[in-house]
Amino acid sequence: MPLVRRRLLFALMTVSLAWPTLALEAAAAKATGSSAAKRASSGGTTAKAATPTKAKSSAAARRARLARARAAQRAREARDAATPRFKRDEHGELVPDVRAAAAIVYNPVTHEVLYETNAQDTRSIASITKVMTAVVFLEHEFDLTCEVVVDPVDMRGASTTVLRARERVSVDDLLHLLLIASDNVAARTLARASIFGADGFIERMNQKAVELGLEHTHYADPSGLHGDNVASAYDMARLIAFAANDERIAPIMRKTEHEVRTSLRMVTVKNTNKLLGTDVDVRGGKTGFIRRAGYCLATLLQLPQGDQVAVVVLGARSSAHRFMEARHLTSWLVDKAQALLAGDARTQEE
Repeated sequence: MPLVRRRLLFALMTVSLAWPTLALEAAAAKATGSSAAKRASSGGTTAKAATPTKAKSSAAARRARLARARAAQRAREARDAATPRFKRDEHGELVPDVRAAAAIVYNPVTHEVLYETNAQDTRSIASITKVMTAVVFLEHEFDLTCEVVVDPVDMRGASTTVLRARERVSVDDLLHLLLIASDNVAARTLARASIFGADGFIERMNQKAVELGLEHTHYADPSGLHGDNVASAYDMARLIAFAANDERIAPIMRKTEHEVRTSLRMVTVKNTNKLLGTDVDVRGGKTGFIRRAGYCLATLLQLPQGDQVAVVVLGARSSAHRFMEARHLTSWLVDKAQALLAGDARTQEE
């Protein structure tokens, strides 16, 4: 066989023998490239996944910082509310420096104003309105066991409520919801179910205010959600004293909680008046809050020496402030009374 042909044949045989190896190497290279591409793709996905995770972590950190800031703010407000402030009045005597927009301490027996700041100013009173709602409703309703169906119209924009449309609830439970939980649907349902009807009920509320001599008081709705429910601290002191001496209203206002049974379920509500259950002897009271009114409180208290005083705080800047201001005013009055009694005793001895 010629040399050229032998060399050609040898080359073909070499290529034939090497082909499986080359094919395997090509497949391996392809697999390696695919794996690398997957790794690259996976790396990109990991990087992309890491971004939301990092963002979530950052958002959680921001929420935690905000929560700590709010907690610190609440702690500062609590410390501030717990610290009584005093000032000199026009006679040079040391009197409470109330941080609310208006306040009064009123003796309903002697009709004496024992302390006041802006007590004649007309202000929004929020859910203190519900005191008059109870007074007017009970003028003509004596069967507290009768049941009323909650109308869907009563639910619209009601904000605070535990009631549901079309469930039945007794008048007695509605009154408890009204004065303990400050339930807005309860107020509307009572007004609608009254002998006056919803619109006539508001008219009667205003007539009753005139009858009681509440010159700065006007009602626009039975719940207090409407900002045009207005009165002065002086008027509300007189109203809470009147209502807290009604034996159908006062026991309800003194309850710390109440179990309501409707046609659908049972629910326990707690009193919004945080003075209850403390060392302060509460004979009756009602809280209120909407943005226009600020935090409000009207309450009748029994002093250690036996006298009753109405304490009203309107337009406080936090819930804690309204209760602490009431406590500060009461403590100041007790200390003042004790000082006067001690002075009288010394005078008699001399």
